[in-house]
Amino acid sequence: MSQTTDGKAGVVTAGTDDAMFCYQCEQVAGNTACTGSAGVCGKSSVVARLQDRLTGALIGLAQGLKNEAPCDHATRIFVDGLFITGTNVNFSEAAIQAQLDATMKLYTHQRQQDSRPYTMEALWNEQEDIRSLKTLVLLGVRGIAAYAHHAAALGRHDASVDRFFSQALAGIADASSTSADLLELAMQTGQINLKVMELLDTAHNDSYSAPQPTVVSQSVEAGPFIVISGHDLHDLKMLLEQTVGRGVNVYTHGEMLPAHAYPELNRFGQLKGNFGTAWQNQRQEFAHLPAPVLFTTNCLMPPAANYADRVYTTSVVGHADLIHIPTQVDGSKDFSALIARAKELGGYATDTLVPGTNGGTTVLTGFGHAAVLAQADTVIAAVKSGAIRHLFLVGGCDGAKPGRNYFTRFVEQAPADTVILTLACGKFRFNDLDLGTIGGLPRIMDMGQCNDAYSAIKVAAALAEAFGCGINDLPLTLVLSWYEQKAVAILLTLLSLGVKNILLGPSLPAFVSPAILKVLVENFSLAPITTPEEDLRRILGLAR
Repeated sequence: MSQTTDGKAGVVTAGTDDAMFCYQCEQVAGNTACTGSAGVCGKSSVVARLQDRLTGALIGLAQGLKNEAPCDHATRIFVDGLFITGTNVNFSEAAIQAQLDATMKLYTHQRQQDSRPYTMEALWNEQEDIRSLKTLVLLGVRGIAAYAHHAAALGRHDASVDRFFSQALAGIADASSTSADLLELAMQTGQINLKVMELLDTAHNDSYSAPQPTVVSQSVEAGPFIVISGHDLHDLKMLLEQTVGRGVNVYTHGEMLPAHAYPELNRFGQLKGNFGTAWQNQRQEFAHLPAPVLFTTNCLMPPAANYADRVYTTSVVGHADLIHIPTQVDGSKDFSALIARAKELGGYATDTLVPGTNGGTTVLTGFGHAAVLAQADTVIAAVKSGAIRHLFLVGGCDGAKPGRNYFTRFVEQAPADTVILTLACGKFRFNDLDLGTIGGLPRIMDMGQCNDAYSAIKVAAALAEAFGCGINDLPLTLVLSWYEQKAVAILLTLLSLGVKNILLGPSLPAFVSPAILKVLVENFSLAPITTPEEDLRRILGLAR
């Protein structure tokens, strides 16, 4: 039986058998929950219920482990199962059912005397604040799974991260957990996410060399090309290797943009530039695209009929109407069909400009922690002299909900003596603006993908050490947009580090109850965005 809710994080009551209950992303219906036959993201109620069954099976599997370290197979089951249930990852009933079958096979083997796994109704019917905290942990763990999946593709694992999946999920099933227990578990979730982001950062830097500031064109050259979206740099590397000498160029999209800054990826001559903007614009940007698109991770929208024949998926991404490129036993992938489709479609007849959100023709990326800290003396001197009054980290997940133009307006209105650090797809709201420089440094510095929040944390910690103060004493404010589970994991990381005065928008999570929100406000001074004018006035003391 599916569920409905009578209010934001309110009491859950039984719904109809063909309905769904989901409030895991920022765009949930009415900022309460998606409860009908389909979610705002486009997933059907059938897919939503399958995801709930898969999540329940994973929680049941975690209970059976009893805090034991999972074997490699169990770890893959946890990572893939949690990732596949994230927002805008997989819309395929068959793919989710297959993952559920694999999970139940392991579950049955492990718990022969208990063949009934945990059900999500048990979570939905918890007391309001307990449900809120357990959901916070669950969604944070889904975010961790996404980053662990990327790291695993590069052969990187951490035993404490692997063990935490079962510990956290078992904690969700524990009926004796108090609010204090679960708040502590949420902070542990943030710490583990920090560890997995560090793991992924090391894997990316070791595999592709540290990012370097790089100007990326938004013009597409004439001829066949492929657009690659998502986050998985390993998939991009394999695609680049297979397109060498094939007469097919490659363009990044969305969260794949920062790939241009990695020297070992940028050395491929056919990696030409970036196509389009953030994920939520794909239906408009792909409508007449004379090229195939490959989705490597989340951020897929159910495709419109006018371009569905040109979209391919791989890894945990899936949709019944799209061609899926499987992973071979040895981890390799065969992109020959994708390359052939690019040649068949032919690309544009002439060079074509695809401008950014604000009309810009190029974007700048590559300001990871190594690049920024190489300029640390310049930044510190500018702050001490007053040339830089304040630094803002404006970034996070983008989305289509009205109100997200706040982030564009905030950056546009930020005074000329401030610097904007950014990361994740939220940057597409403003990353093509020309805001000039301060002391030879660009005022907008893109630090990379959402997982590169690790870079922002390293930079903040280094600046705090240089100034002999705490992070909260720096002239630094975080203005974050959120959409899905990886943003939840990053927020928990920041809170677990004691970072305060974060502004969050465009709306607060529907799964956070009023009482739990009060705890977050009192302990961390977490606050919703208001207007750019008011927030800048309050932060900088600007005159009205």
